[in-house]
Amino acid sequence: MWAALVAALLMTLGLQTASAADGTGATGARASGAGAADQVLTWTAGNDIDRYLSAPATAVAGPATIVFENSAATGNTTGMPHTLTFMTSDPEFNSDVQLNILANPGDAQGGRHTAEVTLTPGRYLYYCTIPGHGQMRGVLTVTEGGGEDTTAPEATAKVTGTRNAEGAYVGSASVAVEATDEGSGVDRIEYAIGDDGAWQPYTAPVVVDRVGTHTVRYRALDRAGNVSAEKSVQFTVVAPPSDDTAPPDTSATVDGERNGDGAYIDMATVTVTASDTGSGVNTIEYAIGADGAWQPYTGPVMVHRTGTHTVRYRATDRAGNVSAEKSVEFTVVAAPPQDTTPPVTGATVTGTKNSDGAYVGNARVTVSATDEGGSGVAGIEYSLDGGPYLAYTQPVVVDRAGRHTVAYRASDKAGNTSQALTVSFTVVAGGGVPAPNCPEYDERLTVIVGTVDSGVPNRVTNNRCRIGELIEDEKEWTSQALFLKHVRTVLDGLQKEGVVDEREHRAVDRAARQSGIGRPGQTEGYRTILDGSPESFARWQHVGGGSFALNPDGSITSGTTRGGLGMLWFPERTYGDFSLKLQWRDDAPGTGNANSGVFVRFPQIHDHPEESRPEWVAIKYGHEVQVFDSPTGDMYKTGSVYGFDRVGLAGAGVTQKGTWNDYEIRVVDQHYSVYRNGVLINEFDNIGGQDFSPPRSDDPGTDGRRFASGYVGLQVHGTTDVVSYRDVRIKELP
Repeated sequence: MWAALVAALLMTLGLQTASAADGTGATGARASGAGAADQVLTWTAGNDIDRYLSAPATAVAGPATIVFENSAATGNTTGMPHTLTFMTSDPEFNSDVQLNILANPGDAQGGRHTAEVTLTPGRYLYYCTIPGHGQMRGVLTVTEGGGEDTTAPEATAKVTGTRNAEGAYVGSASVAVEATDEGSGVDRIEYAIGDDGAWQPYTAPVVVDRVGTHTVRYRALDRAGNVSAEKSVQFTVVAPPSDDTAPPDTSATVDGERNGDGAYIDMATVTVTASDTGSGVNTIEYAIGADGAWQPYTGPVMVHRTGTHTVRYRATDRAGNVSAEKSVEFTVVAAPPQDTTPPVTGATVTGTKNSDGAYVGNARVTVSATDEGGSGVAGIEYSLDGGPYLAYTQPVVVDRAGRHTVAYRASDKAGNTSQALTVSFTVVAGGGVPAPNCPEYDERLTVIVGTVDSGVPNRVTNNRCRIGELIEDEKEWTSQALFLKHVRTVLDGLQKEGVVDEREHRAVDRAARQSGIGRPGQTEGYRTILDGSPESFARWQHVGGGSFALNPDGSITSGTTRGGLGMLWFPERTYGDFSLKLQWRDDAPGTGNANSGVFVRFPQIHDHPEESRPEWVAIKYGHEVQVFDSPTGDMYKTGSVYGFDRVGLAGAGVTQKGTWNDYEIRVVDQHYSVYRNGVLINEFDNIGGQDFSPPRSDDPGTDGRRFASGYVGLQVHGTTDVVSYRDVRIKELP
């Protein structure tokens, strides 16, 4: 399975795997019949995913046999695949060898592969292409025949320009540097101006036009890392003849944070400027204090020492005229102690509990905060069930049955914010507080009508139902006029109660009109095929590895009991053209992200006995609409049709982990539309070939078209790719 998955990934990346016998996948190489090269270069890998266990550092130009081994013999006990890939797209490295070898202990060669290549002098960058393999990379340096390159390049410099009778350069001097290397070749040239100047990349002759005596140092580096001995040229630049007798104009400013007395806190920055309309400014100088020595001014002067200071300054033009000395005076004081300690928070949950520890009817969450840093608590915020943070002004009462989590944090007046903490609990019906009798179940953050997001917060109303639950956009409406009349009646009542204002009333009404609900072709209601009850969950079947577990709140979560790749599918009927709606949530532990997908239009999995793993019937014959918000790894993000059509995170958008997302997959004929939280994030026409290059060899399609109808399912990847689903509904489209 690893080999098939990784081979598919490599094809997606436009790479080829190499066979052990004939070196396929290595270009710039000798044919296999040409015989083995005398030079054998060996890489090995094992269980580590961030380094090769061994790799050559140098080689000699000419034919070579590349050996890549990732086997039990080299320490791979997990079956993890690795690749050895030579990069060809970086201009700093050689690009004449295209090599990509995929090896794992379970392949036909036992993880040991070879390829014949021809190397040229220079450097090759190699790495592992499988996402998640850290910094598994390195550089191979190739020299001309005769062994390792240990000889540094030769560098020379030439100064040109107009010179006077004394040999000084008039106006400016130009320094050109050249270097040669007969080994691995020149990599770069560097230069520095003055004895203390920093080394800089040399790209063109260096022009020096400041009056005075100068030293330009230079050196060269080859591709093997050898550095030539530092050399230098010295010369003098004089100003051209001029009748300029006016000195430059100068000024200075002092900047920094100041206290009420005008003193600078911790540091003052003095910036000096000079201008000259005659021969031009040559140098600027500054001195600190009445007796301080003059120093070259090269950038703003930062004064940190506390006390009162005087900074003097002057400038000289290229004709030798010196400006009158000026100065600025200021005081620096130490900053008062800063409050860097965030508030300390705590929360208590109160209410009547049953024998299972659940709160009957409602739970009351009280949050407190204290600040020991001295600035005082500025405010407390809380978030209910992954929703947005709201200002905490009084205890939060939660009376909807189900599992809940309240996150809370506090900020002080110095801007420090405490780390968010959470408290979780379960509320069950009873205690005289019945569950709200809401027409629908909708806990999305904003009011979404059909697929149109109004942008209005989906608040809890006075009858304990959310606004979206009163809209009833999932109900079968026989006309749009009837649906709009219902929506306006609901909104009129909510505006009268103060739940929405006039602007929000108009926004939801506009979303209802744009939704098209009630128009011909949209009158059939959705059928719920997973409603969170044990009876509904039992109608689904699980195949392959992994697992889904039913939660008390009616959602299902993957990977809670065992890992592996598998699928939960609905076997009762197939669907042709349809709209499938559900909600999903990224519950991956730590900093990871959920990796899952929704399978559609795959055939009866038990009708393909040639497949040893029944879940692969959905992978090979259906389509997977991806759920994957990770910023790294696989290029197919949320909304992608895996293997056929990619969507990046910028197109799909990302919500905070632990937040429910609305998902709609709409399929008409061979046209797929994917909506996330009411936003269209992908459209795909299933009439072309795979996105893999070249197409995967085990794909059954001949022209890219797959089945016109089939089953639906939910994918599980493992115990770290945790995802939750709920409220799965589907309706057939005409």
